[in-house]
Amino acid sequence: MSRLARLLAIAPLLALAHPQPAAANPAMIDYVRGQITAMRQSPEIMEAIRDANARHAALPETQLVAMDAQWRGEIGASEAPTISAIVESTASQRLRAMAQDSGGVVTEIIVMDNRGMNAATSAVTSDYWQGDEAKFIETFPRGPAGLHVGEVEYDESTNSYQVQVSTTLVDPVTGQPAGAVTFGLDATAF
Repeated sequence: MSRLARLLAIAPLLALAHPQPAAANPAMIDYVRGQITAMRQSPEIMEAIRDANARHAALPETQLVAMDAQWRGEIGASEAPTISAIVESTASQRLRAMAQDSGGVVTEIIVMDNRGMNAATSAVTSDYWQGDEAKFIETFPRGPAGLHVGEVEYDESTNSYQVQVSTTLVDPVTGQPAGAVTFGLDATAF
């Protein structure tokens, strides 16, 4: 039996072992909106966004891309000053607590500034600049109502289906969009 024939023969069994949940539903979006309320009341998180906005305001996109390359180069390295500055911050500690308090519903949280750079993260991300991705492009630039719901995808590392729900973060002091946030959610929890 050829390799293709064997794969086709076991495909139905794989589908049973890992049934894919329905696409993102309104409960996921409502959950994220509830988390946004708590997030906006966190001075650590909002301050991290304001600080990142100030640091990155005058930088050309080429510099943001260079910073992203630096971040990627530090992943897994013994010295990771770019990553550590974000991941070890008080705001990132608050995000980790939010994820842990979710009972497994939240798999990750990424808070971005108004350029799409990580301002705080619940864990190390694969890149520093999210500004070229739908999670940012479809949120912050679209104002307070910006929303992006990614595809439900199976993540082998966590053995679960996940979906990213992203939205614009509005500064509670100014009432203006300040950045964006992405919540990675365990889709089977919904």
